[in-house]
Amino acid sequence: MNIKPVRTKKAYAAALKRIEELMGAKAGTAAGDELDILATLAAAYEDRHFPIADPDPVAAIKHRMEALGMSRKDLEPILGSRSRVSEILNRRRKLSIEMIRNLHAKMGIPASALIQDYKIRM
Repeated sequence: MNIKPVRTKKAYAAALKRIEELMGAKAGTAAGDELDILATLAAAYEDRHFPIADPDPVAAIKHRMEALGMSRKDLEPILGSRSRVSEILNRRRKLSIEMIRNLHAKMGIPASALIQDYKIRM
């Protein structure tokens, strides 16, 4: 096992190729350990070179609603009223600090996704 840091596109491509060859290796074996190390190195390279931005707040809310099987009505106690839910989801009003806190606490949406700036429609 000759493992080096993954710092370049070439090294990344080589790591992916080797990972593919090692797929199915049993945990605790030399091949399994090599697979684990290479996967960690490739993931670190991806995090540095292909970062995934948080979704905008409205997209984050809609995604979480779908994941939790929630309806707009379920958001009313969190956002304040039926009209507020409509304004937020239709991008006609920005989230308040209280709304952000409630969404984070009650729906588990990361605060970092909720505090991002986004455009509203007039």
